[in-house]
Amino acid sequence: MYYGDMLNHVNVAEKKELLTIIVPIHNESTTIGLFFERTKKVIDSLNHEYEVNLLFMDNCSTDDSRDVVLNLRDQYRFIYLIALSRNVGYQKSIECGLRSAKGDLFVVIDVDCEDPPEMICEFLLQYKNGFDLVYGIRVDRTELWLIKKFRNFFYQIIQRVSDDDSILYMAEFALMTSEVRDAVVSSQDSFPFFRSSMARVGFRRVGIPYKREKRISGETHYNLYGMFTFAVASILSSTTLPLRLPIYFLPFWTLGMLLGLRVFLESGVLLALYLIMLCACLFIGGTLSAIALYLSRVYKNSLRRPNYFIQKRFSIMQ
Repeated sequence: MYYGDMLNHVNVAEKKELLTIIVPIHNESTTIGLFFERTKKVIDSLNHEYEVNLLFMDNCSTDDSRDVVLNLRDQYRFIYLIALSRNVGYQKSIECGLRSAKGDLFVVIDVDCEDPPEMICEFLLQYKNGFDLVYGIRVDRTELWLIKKFRNFFYQIIQRVSDDDSILYMAEFALMTSEVRDAVVSSQDSFPFFRSSMARVGFRRVGIPYKREKRISGETHYNLYGMFTFAVASILSSTTLPLRLPIYFLPFWTLGMLLGLRVFLESGVLLALYLIMLCACLFIGGTLSAIALYLSRVYKNSLRRPNYFIQKRFSIMQ
């Protein structure tokens, strides 16, 4: 072996894997510094083994979140920023981060520290054990009892009706290899839903249970409308059951209509006719609504419009 080849061999052997931590932000100026304090300790503990970059995804914040990140960037060169041209939502912000980031490993984490940054070390231990996707399993969180019960019930339903594989209590808080990242972003969806995509693509994966913590500062941007939007996105991304339900219910609906019609013809009870018309309206209305939802997604996907645009003059790319 030539001397130059020996040097190249040594350099390859000593090259650290690049870990990029992707952090979506929107009006989080009070939390960014607190998040960084905790995450910096994690990064320092990993620097002997990994090269770590911190990529903030500014989802068109209207406060001084961008300035806070830029001030940190002046002190730490491993910090990067991608500024989006408008508020495209949490999922599309993650999509932009995954598509734009460089690295061998990627972590997605929220800036509010509800998902503890310290778990990244646990994720990496499982990666060393041979897992391509390591994710947090939210076994508990600080919220109203009724919301917890409804959320758990919804997750159980989704798991049972999903067309593809699904993972209970999984969130976007996860570590993935570049191979998994490439698989997750391979589809061009107008409404990406990454926890469903991570479950669908397969690979060797493991979950780590944890309790979601309280926000370290500020107020959550997640409300009842957000929960409803999340539920609809989860259904549309994971199952076609709403399109198939009318076929499953058609025999029972037909039988009920015939029985109601017989009662009306024999006794002339107007209530029977009213119930027949009501059932018909509900059946047809529900069927058309489901078709309209899925058709609208097919239409938007066919346009193949970009889900986001980057403001390069405000961004510091890897």
